[in-house]
Amino acid sequence: MTHSIPVSKMFAALARTLALDWISGQQGGAKLLVGDTVQKPSLALVGHLNFVHPNRVQVLGCAEMDYLRSLNAGQLTLAIDSLFSTELAAVIVANGEAVPPALLAASARCETPLFTSPQASPQLMSVLSHYLTQVLAESTSVHGVMLEVIGLGVLLTGNAAVGKSELALELITRGHRLIADDIVELHKVAPDTLEAHCPDMLQDFLEVRGLGILNIRTLFGETAVKLQKNLKLIVHLKALADDPSLTASRLEMHASSETILGVEISRVHLPVAAGRNLAVLVEVAARNHILHMRGIDSAAQFIARQQQQLELDE
Repeated sequence: MTHSIPVSKMFAALARTLALDWISGQQGGAKLLVGDTVQKPSLALVGHLNFVHPNRVQVLGCAEMDYLRSLNAGQLTLAIDSLFSTELAAVIVANGEAVPPALLAASARCETPLFTSPQASPQLMSVLSHYLTQVLAESTSVHGVMLEVIGLGVLLTGNAAVGKSELALELITRGHRLIADDIVELHKVAPDTLEAHCPDMLQDFLEVRGLGILNIRTLFGETAVKLQKNLKLIVHLKALADDPSLTASRLEMHASSETILGVEISRVHLPVAAGRNLAVLVEVAARNHILHMRGIDSAAQFIARQQQQLELDE
């Protein structure tokens, strides 16, 4: 789903960071932001309305304010009316610039939130863009356990009671980090990137059958948990008795891929059976995937060496 948030939520999240002051248009706090674009509408002020899109945050910096100050009263009214002729979500006057009374009046009339900030407009736009990219990204939720394994974002999936949480706990004891257990929120923060988060309610907790709910941060310290991580590899656990074909290939793990929110994620299937050290296998799967990303394929190297030896024997 694609998120939308009210302007009031953006203000609450960034008021301290950007030193925002809400000076007008308080009635419009419920206006929704539905895109991650932050714009400086210089062209809109002179009538080029195609450059101003609805449901966006518009930033007025030094150049825009200098332009407004250069206008006479009639021109100023016309320019501001042009700016507010679309359904703006909010306007921010940056650089500590003084706000013209006509801008205040238009904000109140259109019930569009108007903020001021002492921050320079480039820095302000950078922070706003990053925040809106995160909270407005297309997202979904999946069932599994998300970890950081040797720096790689790994999602453990599989049927209930297959041992995902127990495996996650063992990996944590080996120095890896928990992102989320049970419900993993995935946000598409770039065309080819999914960022995994944990719901606030479940943050730091891991449920293990027989032990109950564990607070991983309290048990293992701050370094045992992480707030988010880009998903790079899915490790799907499946009981060997349920699918004997998983052992058919001896050259490499049974590999495939899964598409989530239009992003293709590599996936390996690990057979679960008594006596198998799954934690070591997940670590090796992560290392092997890192090699694949660098263009190194161990199985292909072995096959090439075998072929070379066969040619020598002929």
